[in-house]
Amino acid sequence: MITKKNQKTRCGQGVAVSGLLQGFAAERLGISVGDRLVRANNSPVRDVIDYMFEMGEDDVELEFERVSTGETFKVMVGYGMDLGMELEPPRTKICRNKCIFCFVTQLPRGMRRTLYVKDEDYRLSFLYGNYITFSNLTKADRTRIIKQRLSPLYISVHSVDPEKRRVLLGRESLPQDQTLDILSDMKKLVKAGIRMHTQAVICPGINDGKDLEKTVTTLADLYPGVESLAVVPVGLTRFARSNLRPVDRKQAVTTIKQLEKLRKKFIKRFDDPFVHPSDEYYLKASLPIPEARDYGDFPQIENGVGMVRDFLDRFDALEPPKKLCSSLNLLTFTGRSFFPFLNKAAKQLEADIKRLALRVLEIENDFFGNNITVTGLITGSDVIAQASKYLLLNKSDALLIPSVVLRDGDGVFLDDVTIQEIEQKLDVPALVIEPTPEGLLEGIKAFEKL
Repeated sequence: MITKKNQKTRCGQGVAVSGLLQGFAAERLGISVGDRLVRANNSPVRDVIDYMFEMGEDDVELEFERVSTGETFKVMVGYGMDLGMELEPPRTKICRNKCIFCFVTQLPRGMRRTLYVKDEDYRLSFLYGNYITFSNLTKADRTRIIKQRLSPLYISVHSVDPEKRRVLLGRESLPQDQTLDILSDMKKLVKAGIRMHTQAVICPGINDGKDLEKTVTTLADLYPGVESLAVVPVGLTRFARSNLRPVDRKQAVTTIKQLEKLRKKFIKRFDDPFVHPSDEYYLKASLPIPEARDYGDFPQIENGVGMVRDFLDRFDALEPPKKLCSSLNLLTFTGRSFFPFLNKAAKQLEADIKRLALRVLEIENDFFGNNITVTGLITGSDVIAQASKYLLLNKSDALLIPSVVLRDGDGVFLDDVTIQEIEQKLDVPALVIEPTPEGLLEGIKAFEKL
């Protein structure tokens, strides 16, 4: 149902409709891209979360403002009805911290402006799993989180020691009463039924060793409200302007052994290991990747915890074809950390699929420095430089590009190199694939009818 009436424009209030799906109710009801959703069940709509919250009711009255005229109209929506309407994302709240390990501050000048945005927004944590530190929450923010049950949230704790946390977040200039004691906030949220996933970025000599053990055991006392803790080694580019040092092999081995003892205790206590070293720790330590059962339901896979195991197990379950109709020679690439696993998978596919040649190029990160070994931080300029040398001596029909190296969904690398530039410089067609065994197989199918 739509009712219309003229009202004074509320320009600037509410949330703009950013997209409509064809054939869905919003289109039939006359809602247009650019119209603003200003109220839901008579409550002001500040962002998409307010809309999601109100849509949980049996019947919802939505009030829109027409972009072209300022006229308002109302729509009645039944429970569970999918309008097929996309709303603009919240305007990002900016981080006030000056974390000593912040990756944004380790970027060189002259890169895409969006790469320098440091977000610290509990709404993005709820919507997209972005990690926040809780250092800029207002009283109203805390109230809203509990009232609307924004759960789970993803929290960067790093250390439960307030003074160490001040150092890590670069907030030492704050007055002494502002200790950034995150535990008081977390305890209140746990009591209110809000679930959290946490992480600690480890800077050797600061929050490792005994401090890490204290952080792990303290957060475990809040289980199951705090569902998991990921332990991640600090990443340092060649542009870092700090005295931090990277985690080396010896430190990685020590940390894994330390956490394994705690994990065994938590399994007995919770039937859950709770704390998870990231994949990078095992790679740095040259230790075997744990089995799937050690990751539970993979609560932090997007944080680099269990991604390698997930790839290996999915590859084992893959059912590739026995042969191609004609010969096909493909090239793909990865970072140093994942190269042994992807290279082994490629060799297995070559053995399983007749007429397939699949080569994996190990990209050294010359742009950010050799301390950076993950695939997601490979730049287009490094791909062009290193793949060019390979292609001078080796034939390739196409290049498979893992989507994890691209940002903003626009087909652009971190250094603004486009897919088109890759194709022009290397003189081969390129295809973006998901960084999964299935994605690899889809890439092969795309260039050869099986």
